Amino acid sequence: MNQTSPFDKNTHRIAAIDWMRGIVMILMTLDHASGFFNNGRVFADSILLYETGDTLAADQFLTRWITHICAPTFVFLAGTAIAISTVQRQNDGMSNAEIDRDLLMRGAFIALLDLCLLSLASGKIVLQVLYAIGFSIILMTFLRRLGARLLFFIAMIILIGSEALLIGLWEPGGDVPLWLALTFAPVFGQSYSVMYPVMPWLAMMMLGWAFGQRLMSRQTGLWSTQRLLMVSGSIALIAFVMIRNLDGYGNMFMLLEGNTLTQWLHISKYPPSLAYTLLELGLMAIILAALLRLEGLIQAKNNEPVLLFGQTALFFYLAHFGVLAVLSQILDRGGLEQAYLYALLALIILYPICRLYRAIKWRNPQSLLRFL
Repeated sequence: MNQTSPFDKNTHRIAAIDWMRGIVMILMTLDHASGFFNNGRVFADSILLYETGDTLAADQFLTRWITHICAPTFVFLAGTAIAISTVQRQNDGMSNAEIDRDLLMRGAFIALLDLCLLSLASGKIVLQVLYAIGFSIILMTFLRRLGARLLFFIAMIILIGSEALLIGLWEPGGDVPLWLALTFAPVFGQSYSVMYPVMPWLAMMMLGWAFGQRLMSRQTGLWSTQRLLMVSGSIALIAFVMIRNLDGYGNMFMLLEGNTLTQWLHISKYPPSLAYTLLELGLMAIILAALLRLEGLIQAKNNEPVLLFGQTALFFYLAHFGVLAVLSQILDRGGLEQAYLYALLALIILYPICRLYRAIKWRNPQSLLRFL
């Protein structure tokens, strides 16, 4: 392979991770297409958005629910990607100061996308997943020095203890001080909204970092990566069932109102409850284990849509809003059928755009495009 080939700069990519990220990009497109085109869309993933006794139509609810895996996976794999790239850069002789500078610039750039671009489109300041990812990357510049094991335990303390903190400091629907809104408690206000307070999502990124460090250590022994993911995912799902069944702490005030599947899966994303985190990261771990197994059996094709979308995830995230916004000007709103159909149309449109972007980015690895 000649030295100018874009593949040279991507020989260390793990196809299973790109596939996993691509899957959540596709599901995310469905969710946002539902927001643009589906009059019956369910958006009740928080005690702030749901009133006890509200009816949840099963088809609408499950369409929303299958996309819950997107944000935790996106954030977790961002931590994994940082860990992998950090090890690779250290092996290439890059200094810690250079790595820190790049992480700080990357984190600030991503966070500012929410503040300067997506907030502008919303007409007010809205801090969403890019704020959480960007600010978490900034914090990881310093936290990564603590080591994978310590970060794992700190992450678990945050995820388990967040609800205890909010019980003492937060009254859902009441006034929320800015520092608490930015860190733990979501706010849906007239002048600004914080949908992704950073600390629970930082904890998920820490877990992703710890996983990425282990992935690069090549210390498999009895615990291969696939087995570790399967066991961890199974434990997380068992813990989810236990917490949901106890119907108390860990559900972030979103308690069961019946014994139906819909009620069991109706959990808090804003802020992420322990039940939500266990369920979504547990499912992600099992799917990722299966994808790693699949990667060992088949050859990943460079231009297949799922892989491509996963390799251009942040660019895809920004571009898909633009595509859906344009489509909303020429296509009528309706129900679930429109959401699924127009999500597919958006993906078809995005495929050549993402392919072109990836080619340009690979040919210009030191440009600002590296932050996307």
